[in-house]
Amino acid sequence: MTPPEWLHMTTLVAGSAEEISRDQMSQMLSVAQEALARMSPIPVTLSKILYHPEAVMLAARPVSALTPVLAAAQEATLKVTGHAGVVNESQTWTPHVTVSYSTAAQAAGPIIAALGNAIPEHTVLIDSLTLVIQWGAERLWNWEAVGTVALGS
Repeated sequence: MTPPEWLHMTTLVAGSAEEISRDQMSQMLSVAQEALARMSPIPVTLSKILYHPEAVMLAARPVSALTPVLAAAQEATLKVTGHAGVVNESQTWTPHVTVSYSTAAQAAGPIIAALGNAIPEHTVLIDSLTLVIQWGAERLWNWEAVGTVALGS
């Protein structure tokens, strides 16, 4: 299970920490701040369960409400580094919160049968975008927060 303090919604992988300097990271935060300054915090609903061979996730909806946050992250990355970053392997962003990772090869059927397709609906408020450096594998939770941009500030 993902520890509660590490629940998050990955927006964009800007690049390797070896490729982006601390000064560039500060610049990225400034550009994102400008883009998100007039945006209010975003209420999103978590309910639909998404299954991946390595994880169980909750979809964050509506996607359209979150798209400006992704656009701000991409704009900041592009302006400062010259590339727009990577959403994921397919380049199709599906906003989600990963609640559990698979640590062994196992059949998905029993997990899907136990959890189903949805949980009771929960609304959460997305009120910031944080730039982090991930040291090592995601499941190690060895992250360094470089800075946070509050929506509407």
